[in-house]
Amino acid sequence: MPHTQYDIVIVGGGPGGYTAAIRASQLGMKAALVERDRLGGVCLNWGCIPTKALLRNAEIYATLLHADEWGITAKDISFDFPRIIKRSRGVAERISKGVEYLMKKNAITVHTGTARLTAADTLEIRAEGKATATITAPHIVLATGARPRSIPNVTIDRKRIITSSEAMTLPARPESMIIIGAGAIGIEFATFYNALGTKVTVVEMMPSILPIEDAELTKLLATSLTRRGVELLTGARVEGAQAGNTGVSVSVQQGGESRTLTADVALVAIGVQGNVEHLGLEALGVRVERGHIAVDTRYRTTTPGIYAIGDVIGPPWLAHVASAEGICCVEAIAGKEPHPVDYTCVPGCTYCSPQLASVGLTEESAKAEGYEVKVGRFPYRPLGKAMAIGETEGMVKLIFDAKYGEILGAHILGTDATELIAELVLAKRMELTGPDLFHTMHAHPTLSEAVMEAAAAAYGEAISI
Repeated sequence: MPHTQYDIVIVGGGPGGYTAAIRASQLGMKAALVERDRLGGVCLNWGCIPTKALLRNAEIYATLLHADEWGITAKDISFDFPRIIKRSRGVAERISKGVEYLMKKNAITVHTGTARLTAADTLEIRAEGKATATITAPHIVLATGARPRSIPNVTIDRKRIITSSEAMTLPARPESMIIIGAGAIGIEFATFYNALGTKVTVVEMMPSILPIEDAELTKLLATSLTRRGVELLTGARVEGAQAGNTGVSVSVQQGGESRTLTADVALVAIGVQGNVEHLGLEALGVRVERGHIAVDTRYRTTTPGIYAIGDVIGPPWLAHVASAEGICCVEAIAGKEPHPVDYTCVPGCTYCSPQLASVGLTEESAKAEGYEVKVGRFPYRPLGKAMAIGETEGMVKLIFDAKYGEILGAHILGTDATELIAELVLAKRMELTGPDLFHTMHAHPTLSEAVMEAAAAAYGEAISI
């Protein structure tokens, strides 16, 4: 069995892991990466990327159903569900191969298999039930990600009670679906299947969908989804689920009353838990808290020489956060003084229809922290660009500190919200003020004018409303 020495080894080939490996190589380290499945991790293979491909299909289909509104004649509009799934899988395949190319380009050795720590500087690699290699490095970075979690009395069988992985590879479109959890994953799948004609019911324990987002905008989104035919049950607790030969039944308690929902399938989308098992952490004294690895601000664990990044260290469970943590971790290992990851400037994006994107504090949380705020709102409807492209649903909402003018939070509901949010992430990172934003010239006609106008509205200077 070969034994190889590296400067650094990263366990896990998702966005955090492969980014860390590339940065290590750029800094002159001899780097290796261990991945048990496909390079790209859950995000590229079973999450971020293939779901966006599915949502694009749904968007095109929904547009074609209203082709007459655009002066276009399109008859007998239909879709081929297996081909939709196949396209999504093809996109994931191409991007995974792209990561393979990046590993070769950066001279990173990839070991296929599962890794287990046998010492603070040693990993045993196993594949197909047997040990295949032993590798050592003074620095080992764990980027093993996370997996969907379940709830009591709900057993995931991956046939009738499924996770997001099965939801994006079903052999046929279900006539009905119950989605347990109204976070980003649940709402995105609700958008996709609803657009294709599935009867979707979403069950959420919290009082609103997307509970970490701004309440005003999630209320608008809930109205939009309901208008499209999605049934939203908020403040509802799932008490159990039973899979049968032809469908699934889900017991729900809402407002003190119990009811049973039935559907072809039930999707469990209530969150994730870290992949901390079978790594040998306990024997080496690596502390695990609430199912995630504990780290400091440089992503060092409680055991010298072992680090952790990404979903395995806890929320926010986002690919771009994992990548930023990977770069910060590796640069610190290399002796640099990296800028720490600013968790107050993390963009959150939900790719539903309309999209929802945000950064920083909500209006509610800003007030709870004691800020006196100025709030600026600007709807999509008056925008020339929004009217031209037929996408007038939505709003930009900005929260500023009334005392100093600094932007505290930004929230966008509407078309291309997930693209527009980048300007506001930068604005918050640079501690810009409302006047900084509305005195910055924005091109006309663009959707980004809503950002400028919302900032101006907070100061009573909006022009177009």
